This record gives sequence, structure tokens and C-alpha cells, in this order.
Amino acid sequence: MKNVMAQGTFDVLHPGHLYYLERSADLGDKLIVVVARDSRVRGRKDLEFSEEERREMLDSLEVVDRAVLGSEGDIYSTVKEVDPDIITLGHDQKHSDEEVKEMAEDATNHKVEVHRIKEREGYSSSEIKG
Repeated sequence: MKNVMAQGTFDVLHPGHLYYLERSADLGDKLIVVVARDSRVRGRKDLEFSEEERREMLDSLEVVDRAVLGSEGDIYSTVKEVDPDIITLGHDQKHSDEEVKEMAEDATNHKVEVHRIKEREGYSSSEIKG
């Protein structure tokens, strides 16, 4: 069984997010979504919904097997807890694919694939909230 881990803020859920989650789920057997904590996002973004509301919305989606809140401290502890075989990144996530792969393999002590999911044209959180 392959666990896929996707992550993000998911403040205003839109079709672009659903596309990202569906493409992520297609890569494995179980999709676990890590929702960014308010403390990690505030200051960079004005949030419409709390971390628990965002987690609850994602957890209710059929494509998501489980939604969890990310760590308040060490972000890599969440990777260790989820223990993914695959990590997906959105088109706009600034992380380096290679750095994520290295960090994930250090945290899990096994091979982890990293896939960047292409954008669904016309759906960007920053443009929608604009």
C-alpha cells in the first residue's frame, strides 16, 4: 500500500485544489493531506478559515483518506508521522523537489518519491482572493 502525502493551506477551497488532490490520490492507495497551521501561515496570508475548519473541510472530501494538522514546531516530524511513500507538491509551492526528497528520506528512513502536480489553468488561490 502506497501512502501519498499532499500539503497546503487550503484556505479557500477551489477546483484547482481539487485537481491537485485528485492527481495526488491517483499516485497511490491512500491520500493523507497535511493542513498548514495558522501559526505558520498568519503574517503571510489573511485566513478566512481556522486550521481546524480547513482540516475538517478537507477531511470531508471523498478523495482524501485523512486530513491532519501539520506540526507547530518541526515540520519534518509530520513527515515522520505520516510516513509517505510519495509526497506531492503543488505547482506554486516554493520547495525544491530534491530538498523535499532528501528531508523525507531522512525522516522516514526509506525511499520517497516527490511529484510536482501541474496547475489547473485558471485557479490560483492568490488570484481568487485578490
